[in-house]
Amino acid sequence: MDILKAMKLASAGMQAQSTRMRVVAENLANADTRPDKPGMDPYRRKVITFKNTLDRALGVDRVKVDRIRADRTEFDKKYDPGHPAADEKGYVQVPNVKTMIEMMDLKEAQRSFEANLTVIQAAKSMLQKTIELLRV
Repeated sequence: MDILKAMKLASAGMQAQSTRMRVVAENLANADTRPDKPGMDPYRRKVITFKNTLDRALGVDRVKVDRIRADRTEFDKKYDPGHPAADEKGYVQVPNVKTMIEMMDLKEAQRSFEANLTVIQAAKSMLQKTIELLRV
């Protein structure tokens, strides 16, 4: 595989992981968002899926964001009878965001992003060395 293809593939990986980090950040920011009125749903966690797509120009599969969708798992309930969205038993639905899972997902996305960045840096270094060799 030539160096420019490697850089383009790594760039696609960085774009996908960047979107993933944005989705996780949104989930974390809304982890404590509760509804305003009884019967309303709180913030629903978002999940991202990826897919491989053939890049005909490069002749290789590249990763892309397939879709961002709502996580359909059940909401938790928290006892808070003074909250305006509390039901008749005093419970309020809270988002289905698990902070620890989001933090692990964020760390994994960050490491994948950094790995792709390392590929780009290595390819850049190889190009520079090649140019230096050609000058001599």
